[in-house]
Amino acid sequence: MARSPESVVRFLCILCLLFSLSVAAAKPRRPRKANVSGVTYDGRSLKIDGRRELFFSGSIHYPRSTPEMWPDLIQKAKLGGLNVIQTYVFWNIHEPVQGHFNFSGRYDLVRFIKLIHKNKMYVTLRLGPFIQAEWNHGGFPYWMKEIPNVIFRTDNEPFKHHMQNFVTKIMEMMKSEKLFYPQGGPIILAQIENEYNMVEDAYREGGSRYVQWAANLALGFNAGIPWVMCKQKNAPGPVINACNGRNCGDTFTGPNSPTKPNLWTENWTAQYRVFGDPPSQRSAEDIAYSVARFFSKNGTLVNYYMYHGGTNFGREGASYVMTRYYDEAPLDEYGLLKEPKFGHLRELHQALRLSRKGLLWGVPSVQPLGPGYEATLFESPESKICVAFLTNTNPRVDGTVKFRGVNYFLPHRSISILPDCKTVVFNTQRVNAQHNARTFNTADVTGKNDKWYMFQERIPKFRDSGIVTSKPLELYNMTKDVTDYMWYTTRFRLEDEDLPMRHDIRPVLLVSSLGHAMHAFVNGIYIGSGNGAKLEKSFVFQKPMELKQGVNHISILGLTTGFPDNGAYLEHRLAGIHTAAVQGLNIGTLDLSGNKWGHEVGMKGEKLGIYTEEGSKKVKWTEAKSGQPVTWYKRYFDMPRGNDPVALDMTGMGKGLAWVNGNCIGRYWVSYLSPLGKPSQSVYHVPRGWLKPKDNLLVIFEEHGGNPEGLLIVTVKRDNICTVVTELHPPAIESFSREDNEIKTLVQDTKPRAHLKCDNRKVIRSIAFASFGNPTGACGNFTVGTCHSLQTASIVEKACLGKNSCVLPVSAQEYGADPACPGTTNTLAVQAKCARQKKDDKD
Repeated sequence: MARSPESVVRFLCILCLLFSLSVAAAKPRRPRKANVSGVTYDGRSLKIDGRRELFFSGSIHYPRSTPEMWPDLIQKAKLGGLNVIQTYVFWNIHEPVQGHFNFSGRYDLVRFIKLIHKNKMYVTLRLGPFIQAEWNHGGFPYWMKEIPNVIFRTDNEPFKHHMQNFVTKIMEMMKSEKLFYPQGGPIILAQIENEYNMVEDAYREGGSRYVQWAANLALGFNAGIPWVMCKQKNAPGPVINACNGRNCGDTFTGPNSPTKPNLWTENWTAQYRVFGDPPSQRSAEDIAYSVARFFSKNGTLVNYYMYHGGTNFGREGASYVMTRYYDEAPLDEYGLLKEPKFGHLRELHQALRLSRKGLLWGVPSVQPLGPGYEATLFESPESKICVAFLTNTNPRVDGTVKFRGVNYFLPHRSISILPDCKTVVFNTQRVNAQHNARTFNTADVTGKNDKWYMFQERIPKFRDSGIVTSKPLELYNMTKDVTDYMWYTTRFRLEDEDLPMRHDIRPVLLVSSLGHAMHAFVNGIYIGSGNGAKLEKSFVFQKPMELKQGVNHISILGLTTGFPDNGAYLEHRLAGIHTAAVQGLNIGTLDLSGNKWGHEVGMKGEKLGIYTEEGSKKVKWTEAKSGQPVTWYKRYFDMPRGNDPVALDMTGMGKGLAWVNGNCIGRYWVSYLSPLGKPSQSVYHVPRGWLKPKDNLLVIFEEHGGNPEGLLIVTVKRDNICTVVTELHPPAIESFSREDNEIKTLVQDTKPRAHLKCDNRKVIRSIAFASFGNPTGACGNFTVGTCHSLQTASIVEKACLGKNSCVLPVSAQEYGADPACPGTTNTLAVQAKCARQKKDDKD
């Protein structure tokens, strides 16, 4: 029968609805919207599926921690407000022998990336394959040095062949595991090469050709993600040039095309350190200022290098680089939160996210507010969006500015963020986050079963066998990066009349070395050590010695502390003994450089693997004595109770390597003092994942004498927590939210508050310091001022003791303080001690 027009329309609508539902049901469900377009970019930001985004990234290197640590590190990074993890890919650990690959244990790159994906975070993959990274040989495997006619990092066919092979290997691995974003994975950005502008001129035209070749290689993989070259002003085509440094908001000249976004691939959270360096720091306030400044200059991605530095285990650090790496990062070497750096940056990320719409879609402009003051605006009037960064660039002087009819106080060198151009939600100089201090606590297991045994290496003498030459051989090419050590031996004959006649004159051994260090023995007796430094590897060794009539033997243990990691022509670097002579003889100076020299690579203990349980049975151990050079020591110990990180306090030892259950915890060099007269590093991380409940084998190879009896097994804590907040601080960032393009306060009282919080399963056991008024000092070293309120301690104890966390008011009225006291800063400073709850003490 005939249908009315209305019924036909309804019928067709029902058919269309049913068809669309059936199609939707047939499509596989994806974690993101169906119209995936991958990762692209415009002049404002990277774009995920066509949508602009803000990216807060942190470098965490998988081989510098253990698989057992990875989940906790990634979760803490996410808690810190990051949505991206950046890592290098380390060629020399993955292909230590040409054609033989290793992706297991700490080197399991795929597992690491999948853990990041599991935590719903993105990944930036820096393939290099030159990475520098204060890593051995800048990431290049040793065997590359021995490729005929090879020249690294230029338009050199042998080098490009092997580089392409490795990069292809990694890219195919990532694709096969479906780890690129268009495949449903987390990788949204990749890097080829690394800071090439630093060396490009050294290679002339070959450098320019190489940059273009590397870019074409990367783009040819069609991974569906953008590529980046950091510190590369002339990044070709669509490859994005990015900034590395401490203050890219002021130093970066910007992308080399208006269609590319402003990316910061390395914001250095501290300074990497080498043996002999004094301590170095970078404050949370300084980092926060640099990041806010960058985002006020159209930046949309910042990466903290490092967010967790970790440990250069084994022999993996570059020349002279300390075993501890970027310990001042927001997550310290052990993965503990370093406050206030972690918390202050976390609040900064929240403040920038409240400003997200303006930063990504607003029109930027700059408004001067007076000498040293400015307002940077991001506005979209039709959307009623307005974000302001109020900046005081003066490094010493605080000030007040008038912005849109309102006065705003700006501390020196600070930026206030106003997501609505009215409300200050964050100031880079005002730290609401709590502080903490790290302690190393001697574990009970240090003194249990602490029987030490030793095995002494033989001091070799020259023999006309093995590797004998007419001059000392170069050290890198002999050790081939399988050991730090090689013996140089020679001998010479003296007659009685050749020796000094006077008792106040002694012969002196003079050695010039190209680096890195050496220990000298004359007739089997240790006479001393010498070493260079990171900036000047070459050195001269001069030590007096006892010689005898007849044949005398010189035995020199030459050693490296990692291969170089930067600069042009890495394949041409040299190390080891250059010349040798004996001074002070009656016959004058005896030049040994032209003598016959014998060479023995490596230590016997290394070759036998005596740092493992099986290998330790291959030699005879005797009762230990201290002060013995080139000596192996061993003992057993039980795992310390609890979950706190574990370390070895090596104070009293000299230089060498240490192993726990066959795992090398790295090079130690306690005898290399900084200008402050203290070791650059005396405490060394032992990951709990390497320990058993009982009978852990600790083996130490000591090069020039130490006292193992003084070694301590310690646990690492950050249980001393502090807060320092003034009445001028903004409220906690959690007090604000954005609704319908407006900033809403989530609490009625927006006055500043001080927060204290212990780790899980710990409570505040005691208050070590509490003062309101004008206290001075830092966490662990506070002092009351002239305006101290006597009621402060009792009020704080009542609010905090026995609790996992507490919130404290910050006002003179609350503490009965005199707001008119001359010199008062109306500051609350508290130091508390966290400890396990009593029911957990047995743990």
